[in-house]
Amino acid sequence: MEQNVEAINNEVVIITGMSGAGKTVAVQSFEDLGYYCIDNLPPALLATFIKLMRESGQHIQKVAVVMDLRGGEFFEALIDAIDQMEHQKGITPHILFLDANNESLVRRYKESRRSHPLAKNSLPLEGIAREREILADVKMRAHTVINTSLLKPRELREKLVSDFSGQKASMFTINVMSFGFKHGMPIDADLVFDVRFLPNPYYIDELRPKTGLQHEVSSYVLAQPEAQELAEKLTDLFAFMVPQYKKEGKSQLVIAFGCTGGQHRSVTFAEYFGEHLARLEPTHITHRDINLRKA
Repeated sequence: MEQNVEAINNEVVIITGMSGAGKTVAVQSFEDLGYYCIDNLPPALLATFIKLMRESGQHIQKVAVVMDLRGGEFFEALIDAIDQMEHQKGITPHILFLDANNESLVRRYKESRRSHPLAKNSLPLEGIAREREILADVKMRAHTVINTSLLKPRELREKLVSDFSGQKASMFTINVMSFGFKHGMPIDADLVFDVRFLPNPYYIDELRPKTGLQHEVSSYVLAQPEAQELAEKLTDLFAFMVPQYKKEGKSQLVIAFGCTGGQHRSVTFAEYFGEHLARLEPTHITHRDINLRKA
């Protein structure tokens, strides 16, 4: 059955503005908001990309595209691309222009030790002045202009979330996982807790073939005095730390519990705290090594 392309409405946010004004933070924020993001798309290819996207059948409805002076001479085609997009059925364009004062831009370039794209062999201020001149028409066409001179990355992120979703709280998620140290540490964990000091159900014959997903194992693990004390202390720790991570602007917090094989103790604690934290924030539970059994 053919898809009715004209019936689909696509929101296309063009992220542009001064170099050093925060476009990297912006595109990361739109990714967290569920947008399909492309960095450094030449403006001349925008119409082609939209056409392919709408005909692909992948149901991509929200797109954020970064376009800046890295596109070189192609950037001159941006105004034409905007005009074409605004007259296209089923497309809702939004131009987001990020700006900052000269002092802030110079300071950021010095801190990053990068050179301005228009000042490879000259002073940063000269490149900034040329860039302002080139972008003047685009800035006038922008639907939203944000001056980031006084904004920290977290504050810019919060503003974008507020402006483009209105669902700030839903952006933060917690992932609780279990793993076995013998299979390697998880590289994507923010917090790792080693629970190998707890009594190991592996050495109880009737519990060995089971996992922490089963009541016999979890009840055994959680009945241990050390486990009860650990659960109490971690409950207090998470009550303090989770709001701090959220306040800092993280979109995801990964908490990992590890035991020897990732079958019993770590699974028990991942399930226990996954259920507990789900009362506070959207939470997902995964067990990385639960199906890896010793041969």
